[in-house]
Amino acid sequence: MNKPLNIIIIQIIIVLFCGLTIYAQNSIESREGKVSYITSQNVYIKFQATEGISIGDTLFATENGQLVAALIVKNISSISCVCVPSGSRTFTVGESVMAITKGIKPVSKSDSVSQNEFTPTSGVSDSVKTQKIQPKNQVQDFDGNITVASYLNFSNSTANSQRMRYTLAFNADNIGNSKLSAETYISFVHKINQWSEIQEDVFNGLKIYNLSINYKFSKHHQVWFGRKINPKISNAGAIDGLQYEFQLNSLSVGIIGGTRPDYRNYSFNANLTQFGGYLAHDLAGKNGNMQTTLAFMQQMNNGATDRRFAYLQHVNALVKNLYFFGSVEVDFYKKTMNTVDSTFTQDNSPKLSNLYLSLRYRPLKMLSFTLSYSARQNVIYYETYKDIVATLLEAATVQGLIFQINVRPGKNLSIGINTSYRDSKNDPKPTKSLYIYLTLARIPGIEASGTLSATLLETGYMSGKIYSAGLSRDLINGKLNAGLGYRFVDYSFFSGESRIYQHIPEFNLTWRILKKLSCSLFYEGTFDKTSTFNRIYINFTQRF
Repeated sequence: MNKPLNIIIIQIIIVLFCGLTIYAQNSIESREGKVSYITSQNVYIKFQATEGISIGDTLFATENGQLVAALIVKNISSISCVCVPSGSRTFTVGESVMAITKGIKPVSKSDSVSQNEFTPTSGVSDSVKTQKIQPKNQVQDFDGNITVASYLNFSNSTANSQRMRYTLAFNADNIGNSKLSAETYISFVHKINQWSEIQEDVFNGLKIYNLSINYKFSKHHQVWFGRKINPKISNAGAIDGLQYEFQLNSLSVGIIGGTRPDYRNYSFNANLTQFGGYLAHDLAGKNGNMQTTLAFMQQMNNGATDRRFAYLQHVNALVKNLYFFGSVEVDFYKKTMNTVDSTFTQDNSPKLSNLYLSLRYRPLKMLSFTLSYSARQNVIYYETYKDIVATLLEAATVQGLIFQINVRPGKNLSIGINTSYRDSKNDPKPTKSLYIYLTLARIPGIEASGTLSATLLETGYMSGKIYSAGLSRDLINGKLNAGLGYRFVDYSFFSGESRIYQHIPEFNLTWRILKKLSCSLFYEGTFDKTSTFNRIYINFTQRF
C-alpha cells in the first residue's frame, strides 16, 4: 500500500535534517526577549543585551505552541529592538520573543553599563546570544531590574485611559557560591480606576512568565523546578513543574513533567498536565557547533489527550557564510469529524502541522541574503477547543515566503529590502508586503543617526503605503539621548470605504539618571481628518 503523502514528506525532512553537514561557524543558541511596548506600526522588544543583533534579522514568537517567524528588526539599541511584524499576528506586552542565534564572545559588564531603553543605531553583525562563561568553581552572580511604566492614551473620539505596569526580572546564578540558581520575570498590570478586574481575579493583572530554580548536581546532571520555557523545546511553551537534563559530552537528554499555564489568564492550572522529553546533540566543528533537537510532548486536559506532537529543530552553518535554521512539527493525535452523526474518530497517524525553513547567505561582509519559508496549520487542542474544534479543522494551511537583502556599502550606511508573501485559501487574496529601509549611522554636521523607510502592503481587504523618517542623537554622551520620527500612512479599503490618511509623529527621550537608574519617555500621535489619538509611555528602570 502506498504511504500517505504527508508521511513521505515527514520522512524526507527528518532524513535531510539528520544528514546535514556537521561543521558550523559559531555556537548555536537562542535569546529570549519580551515585548515592552506596542505602537500602531512598531513592536518594541527588550532583551538583556542586543549585542550582535542586526537590522533586518528575524525574531520568532510562539503561536499556538509553534515557533514562527514574527518580527523583522528595524532599529536597535543596547537592550531594545524596534521591530515591524512580518505578518498579521498581534502581540501583547510581556509576551516572549526568541532570537535563534549564533554565539560570540561575551560582553563584559563594564562594556554594557550604558543600556538605553531605546537609542536607534545601526547593527553590523550576525544575530547572536551573549552567553556567560561559567567558571570552574561556582561564583555568585546576580543581576536584574525593577521597572515601573505608565501607558497613557487620550483621544478626541474615545475615552482616555491609563495603564500601569510593574516588572521584576532577575537572574541569580550560583546563590551563595552554591550549585543553586534562580530566575524570574513577573509583571503586574492594572488600569487606573478599574481595580475591580483585579479584585475579581488577581491573574487578570499578574503575569508570571518565568519563576524557576535550577540545581546543578554536577556537570552532567541538572534540574529545574517552577515555570520556565526550555529553549531546547520552546514550542511546548512555558512548563510548570520539573525539568531534568543529563548531559554527556555533546549529547543532552531531557525529561519534562508538569502542567501548562491556564490558557485564559496564564495562571496555574493543575488540570492541564503535560509530559515529554527531548534529545539534543551539539557537535563541535572546526570553528563552532551544530545543534539538533528532537522532542516529544503529550499534553492533557482533565486526564484526556489534548495534543500529542513531536518537534525537530536543526541549526547549522552548512558552509562558510551560509547559515541554516529549520524546524518541523508533527502532530500524532487528531480527531476526524463524521459528517453523518457529528461524532469524532480518533486518528494517531502523523500530520505535518508546522514547517519553517530559513537560509541566510553572506557572500561578502557587506552583503547578505535571507530566504525563509513557512507552512502551518491551526494547532488544535481537542479538549480545550472542543466547542469550536469543527471550525478549526476546516482551516487551510497558511503558507508564507520572506526574502531579505541587507547591504552595507559603507561603514555608516545600511540598506535593506524585505518582501513577504502569505497565502491561505480562507483569504480573498494573498497578503503581500515590501519593506525598504536606509540607515545612516552618522549624519555629518549633526552627528545623529537617521533612518528612511517605506512599506507597501496589500491584503485581501486593503492596500496601504507607509513612509517614515527618523533621527536619533546623543544630547549628552552616555547620559541623554533623543529621537524624532514621522510616518505617513495611506490606507485604501477594497470594500468601498473612504481612504484613510494618517500623520504619525513620534518622540523618544532616554535619560540615564544614575549608573543603574534610567528613565524613558515615548510619545506617539496619530492624526487623521476626523480624530486624533495620542500615546505616552513613561518608564523608570532600576538595575541591580
